[in-house]
Amino acid sequence: MGEDSHSKMESIRRIAIIGAGNVATHLARALAKHYEIVQIASRHLDNARQLAATINPQCQYTDSISELAQADAYLISVNDDAIAKVLQEVPAEHRKALWMHTSGSVDISVFQGLVSRYGVFYPLQTFSKSVALDMKEVPIFTEGVTSEIEAEMNAIASAISDHVYHADSEIRRTIHISAVYACNFVNHLFSIADRTLSRHNIPFEVLLPLIKETVRKVTKVSPTDAQTGPAARGDKGIIDKHLSVIDNETDRAIYKLLSESIMQNNKQ
Repeated sequence: MGEDSHSKMESIRRIAIIGAGNVATHLARALAKHYEIVQIASRHLDNARQLAATINPQCQYTDSISELAQADAYLISVNDDAIAKVLQEVPAEHRKALWMHTSGSVDISVFQGLVSRYGVFYPLQTFSKSVALDMKEVPIFTEGVTSEIEAEMNAIASAISDHVYHADSEIRRTIHISAVYACNFVNHLFSIADRTLSRHNIPFEVLLPLIKETVRKVTKVSPTDAQTGPAARGDKGIIDKHLSVIDNETDRAIYKLLSESIMQNNKQ
């Protein structure tokens, strides 16, 4: 690594976070252990104020991109459709800093023509403000507009995570789709299961040992090999009985579609 590249990485000391939601909160708290978080910017001023207060008493906060503090790097962690709007409002004096966004689906090209040094800093995890997690175990996928900038980003990522990987925009989008299947859709199925149980006053907790074993099992064998249940057995009689008692039309359609998908997958 050349001296210039090393000096650039060493120059990242002050970071501003744009966003105060779930992802921004966890990243800000993790980065604050290694960098000076100079400001939290959010369109919701109260959220910015609350997050800044958890970082340090000197951390500034604002609800205006035009009032961004001077920083070496800016991390955008907002809704996907708001990233371009944020970049368009960046004051000229901040455009030469390192700029990153945290989206799994927004292409790196969103930065082109707006800032000069940029990349993507994508943490693969489900984040909730109120749920603590070990950021060291969270995979972070980076993509820099140049190899030198990606090296800077990797240094930042490695400060908070032990699992840092390169992923271009296409690969990152594939990872994000997989994460939606594995996390968001699965969690929605938990919600359906919870709703089904609650109709008979049965607590969701009865499923927790099953859920834990399901997750543990896929650390040992492939998800396809771990698949069990009536669809995996091709037991259409049980499937039809279940469908006959599911009274919610959407839930019934989901059950039928997933059963068909499992049976089709087992034939491959």
